[in-house]
Amino acid sequence: MTRLVVVSNRVASPTETKGSAGGLAVGVFGALKDSGGVWFGWSGDVVSDSVANQGPKLEQDGAVTFATVGLPKKDYDQYYRGFSNATLWPVFHYRNDLAVYDREEYAGYRRVNSWLAHRAIKLLQPDDVIWVHDYHLIPFGEALRSEGVTNRMGFFLHIPFPSPQILLNIPPHEELVKSLCCYDVVGFQTPGDQAAFHDYIVRHAHGTATADGEVEAFGRRLKTGVYRIGIFPDEIAEQATRGEARQDVMDLKQSLEGRKLIMSVDRLDYSKGLVERFKAFEHFLEKSPEWRGNVTLVQIAPPTRSDVDTYQQIRHNLEYEAGRINGRYSGLDYTPIRYMNQRYDRWKLMSLFRESQIGLVTPLRDGMNLVAKEYVAAQNPDDPGVLVLSQFAGAADEMKGALMVNPHDIVGMSEAIGRALSMPLAERRERYETNMVMLRKYDLGVWRDSFLADLRGVKLNKQPNKRPASNK
Repeated sequence: MTRLVVVSNRVASPTETKGSAGGLAVGVFGALKDSGGVWFGWSGDVVSDSVANQGPKLEQDGAVTFATVGLPKKDYDQYYRGFSNATLWPVFHYRNDLAVYDREEYAGYRRVNSWLAHRAIKLLQPDDVIWVHDYHLIPFGEALRSEGVTNRMGFFLHIPFPSPQILLNIPPHEELVKSLCCYDVVGFQTPGDQAAFHDYIVRHAHGTATADGEVEAFGRRLKTGVYRIGIFPDEIAEQATRGEARQDVMDLKQSLEGRKLIMSVDRLDYSKGLVERFKAFEHFLEKSPEWRGNVTLVQIAPPTRSDVDTYQQIRHNLEYEAGRINGRYSGLDYTPIRYMNQRYDRWKLMSLFRESQIGLVTPLRDGMNLVAKEYVAAQNPDDPGVLVLSQFAGAADEMKGALMVNPHDIVGMSEAIGRALSMPLAERRERYETNMVMLRKYDLGVWRDSFLADLRGVKLNKQPNKRPASNK
């Protein structure tokens, strides 16, 4: 089997791949172990120019080589904090109002992608298959092509792909789509994301796109597809019942004093609909006085991009809302919202999911949202909780047993909470079983293997693109 080279913005350490890592890390590490290969990307460290230019740091784990580089402060600011997370992230999540575009940051984004490609090229072998992940690295394949690399290259987008009307808000939108067309396979989370890409190709790139995913644009042919990232449900179930987690969970249950538990776990991000979720829970308590003192919402929201002003404001807003609602409905022995801005071990979260009656997953927009899938997999089959899920999460296409909500409809979410809390056991079991069928059908291995099978099956194009004028 040909060797696999995985490229992602961040590279999980060998220890993380065996412990607390999420879906991407578990999935790609499994593929790397099977075929042997390299995992290349940013270490997460901000370093001096001299350290950054020393070359990748290599760490071996069996047949897998972890190759990481640090980023200088300027590159971190322009590539990561700047264009990736101040422009691409908000626009791709349909938040043009929060997007900031700066030409120098975009130039830095492309420069860092070229710099990363130049360092990765020294690790490549002629028959390697290259799999690039996510929005930080859209131009990475184009940079490799400009250096003469003709290997099979695939790209998977873990976040939504916006409709053309939204994407046009990014001034260099055409350059970004052209860069995507330098890959041989481009994968999306949902049919809607793939359709949005095809729509842009036809309407704005004067190309063609067929129903079976074949695209021709900017002088290249490529394949697009829908690859639903999943989980390994049996592993999640094992984590949920792991012995060392029980004491922590029992402590929480004892502190609840028999109250029902609603669990929410999200990164602290404006795409997750956290403020709207709090307001929906407040509305539920207002309209259902019999539940006051009898149900608690636990919101775990680990900090993310804490050095970005927008995210600092999100944290302040959420802390304010939690305090306001708790001030309104708390009692001497009751706090309706327990808001924790910290990280927890993965096995502990899975155990908390298992003990809760509702999983509240209501992003305003999400690529997939694996928390929704993890919540279902963690449940006790004999007495499962209910997943309340946003229709704008990619997981909504599969989790048909969830109670679907529009996260902009505060009253609708409030009503769904009430319905979930009073749902009969027979209906809960039926909904759980419906969701589990899909979790097993589209597990993490299926996502990984189907993408790589399509990538390995493409016909090699031995004529690399010429170096784009903007990169000279």
